[in-house]
Amino acid sequence: MVYFPQGFDINTVEGAVPGAEGDVKINFRQKGSEKWNFTDWRSVSKNANYSIKFILTDLEPGVTYEILVEGRSSNQHKVSSKIKGIFKTPPDPEISKKIVFAASTCQGYPDQDLPDGYKIYPFLESLDLDFFVHAGDIVYYDNLAKNKKMAHYHWDRMFSLPTNKSFHSKVTSYFEKDDHDAWFNDSYRGIETSFMGSFTFDQGLEVFRQEMPIKGKTYRTFRWGKDLQIWLVEGRDYRSPNTMKDGPEKTIWGKDQMEWFKRTVLASDATFKVLISPTPVIGPDRPTKKDNHSNKGFFYEGENIRKFISSQPNMYVVCGDRHWQYVSKHRKYGIVEFSIGPNSMEHAGGWKQDNVKPEHLYLNVVGGVMTVTIDPKDSPKIIVRHYDVDGNELNKFVATAK
Repeated sequence: MVYFPQGFDINTVEGAVPGAEGDVKINFRQKGSEKWNFTDWRSVSKNANYSIKFILTDLEPGVTYEILVEGRSSNQHKVSSKIKGIFKTPPDPEISKKIVFAASTCQGYPDQDLPDGYKIYPFLESLDLDFFVHAGDIVYYDNLAKNKKMAHYHWDRMFSLPTNKSFHSKVTSYFEKDDHDAWFNDSYRGIETSFMGSFTFDQGLEVFRQEMPIKGKTYRTFRWGKDLQIWLVEGRDYRSPNTMKDGPEKTIWGKDQMEWFKRTVLASDATFKVLISPTPVIGPDRPTKKDNHSNKGFFYEGENIRKFISSQPNMYVVCGDRHWQYVSKHRKYGIVEFSIGPNSMEHAGGWKQDNVKPEHLYLNVVGGVMTVTIDPKDSPKIIVRHYDVDGNELNKFVATAK
């Protein structure tokens, strides 16, 4: 059960952002243009936490767009609210240009390190990123989301933080789901628990799709010019129970997603290919964990993925979920994986600083963020930088395309 302080409810407790019925309209144009394109007015859905999803089509590649979101109360013609923003579209696959993106993970609301949110976001705003990926654990349901309304409350309070609101109004963003924004720690469909109250696993999947800007399936691939393609994978919807005996039938991705992944990777002629996974594929991870491909719990499928990736030139892995930063190189397959680390120092932990394994090229139990630069000048290179929460560079990895 969730008990509110006397005199408070879900609409007035700290962090609450109550929704209201009304209409929304999107205006957008290429930066520098005087002519706006616009959608029709559409009513928000009460069942989707008073939100509405727009799909903009016929956008030009490699362009910065300005966006103006207008809102009005139901049955009123006067605009009562406006939000401005910008976003970039991916360059044409034939165009070779420098691309810089950032990745973050593990964002606990109680672990903010600024009065208005998180330090990493003002720093990332200063970098003029092409896009951003949040690799899961965007919110943490576990302790408070005991029903669907409380789950939506987590998203309301997280994305109303000034640092988060400012950043996401300026940067093209992609989002992945992990255990804490699906249901609870290490969760999968079929667990019986009273810990989550009346909130169910399937409701968690529904809330994620309602809150996040995703069209179609939650596993997706995006091409950013000639030299970069990324894969964002789904690690909860198709998962076998963590407790199931490992073998050919035990899966995190599911058959269809695995086939899609291999097919689209083989079809890509991008110079660099980057798998962004909500959980580790290479590790090392703690031996007590049994919910990801880097440990014994899902070793069979993990080997399948690792063997395939090792056959692909210039393919790397970025992973979320772990609360420490690392760069590791698989001792058998030579695959390099980059762990982002949590987005605040308050959230760092789970590994000992002096526990350096042979596969570690870099290890740091800190909070922070990571950027990936694809630089096509001369010989194309991938440059991965880890930063602390204040934007100080902690490690730099550079590799030239083979």
